Amino acid sequence: MQTELRKLPSVDRLLQEQPVQTLSREYGHSLVVEAIRVTLDDLRWRILAGADCPSQAELLAEIGGRVAASTRPTLQPLINATGVIIHTNLGRAPLSDATLAAMQEAGTGYSNLEFDLAQGERGSRYDHAEELLRRLTGAEAALLVNNNAGALLLILTALARGREVVISRGQLVEIGGGFRIPDVMAQSGARLIEVGTTNRTYRRDYETAITEATALLLRVHSSNFRIVGFTHQVESGELVELARECKLEMVDDLGSGALLDTAAFGLAHEPMVQESVAAGADLVCFSGDKLLGGPQAGIIVGKKALVERLKQHPLVRALRVDKTTIAGVQANLLHYLKGEALREIPVWRMIAMPLPEIEARAARLAAQLAEVGIQAEVAEGFSTVGGGSLPGETLPTRLVALRVNSPDALARSLRLGQPAVVGRIEGGRLLLDLRTVLPGQDEVLGRCAKRALVTTDKHG
Repeated sequence: MQTELRKLPSVDRLLQEQPVQTLSREYGHSLVVEAIRVTLDDLRWRILAGADCPSQAELLAEIGGRVAASTRPTLQPLINATGVIIHTNLGRAPLSDATLAAMQEAGTGYSNLEFDLAQGERGSRYDHAEELLRRLTGAEAALLVNNNAGALLLILTALARGREVVISRGQLVEIGGGFRIPDVMAQSGARLIEVGTTNRTYRRDYETAITEATALLLRVHSSNFRIVGFTHQVESGELVELARECKLEMVDDLGSGALLDTAAFGLAHEPMVQESVAAGADLVCFSGDKLLGGPQAGIIVGKKALVERLKQHPLVRALRVDKTTIAGVQANLLHYLKGEALREIPVWRMIAMPLPEIEARAARLAAQLAEVGIQAEVAEGFSTVGGGSLPGETLPTRLVALRVNSPDALARSLRLGQPAVVGRIEGGRLLLDLRTVLPGQDEVLGRCAKRALVTTDKHG
């Protein structure tokens, strides 16, 4: 053991090696020195555990690999074969080509982000998407912030700080990452007044709770869960009517924020932004990166006087969006305006994808894998929308089912490939859902599956 340890070269000696000097010129001296020290420490532990000292070539290769790995971005693209369309852990909504192009163009050079070209003076970054949102939703005004939690925080801080906000107990949802609506509300300085019960809340519950300290009535759409059985919630139109009678504001937090009717695709009807605006809600907030299908953003639409109050609040500065996000939101909204959302926005293209198309793609992939001896078959299954949208709702799909001795080992091998592939395991099989595999990725997915199966049991 001591003999093997003495074979390890010093840091200074390794720095004299030509391959290491090349690394230093390419990556920088300090990064290479750190990689050498970490590699030598790791080798000492391995030798103490009984391993032999590697050859000089093996040692240099390990250092080079460690340097390269340390400079490789940890955020990397992957193939989503889970069948979950808006997968929060996998980046939510993939963006359209036009959206990506707009974001790249905005980030590449200068733009009129806050400059009025006609007047030759300072303008507002919020103007670029506002007119589109007004036309698409029927609202008087609109505002973008960084996400929907930020949108709700801004609304409550600006309109209800130190006052009361009435909300149904059945709408006190927990959103992604463990963040809860009551906690967001508490940060705003507003006082939460819960009414009704978990499963049933009536108009009279709101009426009883309203006092002189009440600032607004809040409705939060239960995007990520569903209560069935004996249930009742007050519709937005009825809340608007009550708010008018009591001279209060009514705010509708829709969460996902659909602009198209999900019922047209065999799903439950997701409340649409236009419907809430038409019902008279004073402010409506929703996400830009869920059913809207664009980059992450929080969108607020509603009455002009209230939106102007929000724009003047100091918190807007902390929540504001950058130029690339504004460009992306604008490009994404244009798809709706031009009536091309189903064709151009990936989320909606996946939702609307015909079953025969998915089946044909799955059959081609299964046949490619079968050609090299992999046990693959086309199976029936279901996709989900995900992203806290339409809980419990599914879309029929066709899956490529792989039978191997260890589905877990195969799943891990796929995740560690380049590009990474994420599927799902059910019934002892690894399943690949082509609904969420983007156009042009089918052949890459096939190569990844073949490569992954080399290290697992092909005939399990």
